[in-house]
Amino acid sequence: RTDAEFKNRICPATPAGDGEIDLAELARKLWAGRRRIVRWCVAGALAGLVIGFSIPEEYTVTVKLAPEVQGGKPSLGGLGSLASMAGINVGSMNSADAMSPELYPDIVQSVPFMTELFDVEVRLARDERRMPVSEYVSEELRSPWWSAVAAAPFKALGWFTGLFRAEDDERRGTGVTDPFRLTREENETVGSLQERIAASVDKKTMVVSLAVTMQDPLVAATLTDTVMRNLQNHITQYRTDKARHDLEFTQRLFDEAQGKYYAAQQRYAQYVDQNQALSRKSFRTEEERLQNEMSLAYSLYNQTAQQLQLARAKVQESTPVYAVVQPATVPLKPSKPSKIMILVGCVFLAGAAAAAWTLFGEEIAETFRKHV
Repeated sequence: RTDAEFKNRICPATPAGDGEIDLAELARKLWAGRRRIVRWCVAGALAGLVIGFSIPEEYTVTVKLAPEVQGGKPSLGGLGSLASMAGINVGSMNSADAMSPELYPDIVQSVPFMTELFDVEVRLARDERRMPVSEYVSEELRSPWWSAVAAAPFKALGWFTGLFRAEDDERRGTGVTDPFRLTREENETVGSLQERIAASVDKKTMVVSLAVTMQDPLVAATLTDTVMRNLQNHITQYRTDKARHDLEFTQRLFDEAQGKYYAAQQRYAQYVDQNQALSRKSFRTEEERLQNEMSLAYSLYNQTAQQLQLARAKVQESTPVYAVVQPATVPLKPSKPSKIMILVGCVFLAGAAAAAWTLFGEEIAETFRKHV
């Protein structure tokens, strides 16, 4: 047969004037193949059940923070309104604070932030066991059976290559996590935490959302609360760093001025006690000099005391305030997988595939067999 005949067999030419699809013929074919479609849908339902129950349940906990944003909002008139409509926060453009809420997701995803979570103790809801987060992530998290099958060759290869690196890992394993130089296991733990911990910022309201997804609801809630507090501590540490350094410097000046004042006071008192009965001019002059030194030391001591109080107030003023809009709570229902959606999707795909095979597949396959 020629190629033209072959193409006409697969896609027969539509008769002139007949541009409509014969729906009755399609319906007849579907009715004739209804048993096949039902069998395929049943097989799809079974596959959906297997897939749905093979995927471990995941629980997601979300908290929302409304941080205090430093700096005022610039007056841009109509441009400010247009920028707000476009989702641009013009209030942070003139802020002297470099730690904008838009940087919070980067802080949460950083390696040092993740390594701080390694030693956080969590309690499992199913059996009340307690363990650090690093142990839970590396040993308790489960994956579908097909993931284990697909990863088996790579694990075997990694085990084989790890024989040559065992000595190096043992040399580096000091029990203390070094964010600058992670071991292979620590790096895998960091990667798993980065996938399960997410942070986002609403650019209009500057509300920060932190979400943690774990396979244990109590672990998810505990870790979410810890991530929120660690983030608050990071931002507080940054914003009060300059004020705390100023406070330490002022405290040293105060201690030094206090010591000098007490020493001058002691010298003046001893001199007056030892020379009370003397009336020579030289003794009076020395007394006045010591008194002046004491007065000068007291003046400096008084000034540094005032500066110390101001420095302490500055630290308190620089400490940001966070309004917890939505706190962490232990979820009662898993966030994924949706077994119903998986079941419906598998049944739909199986039914669509069966219908397509009934309508077109058999004819195309028969044409290929005859052509070959």
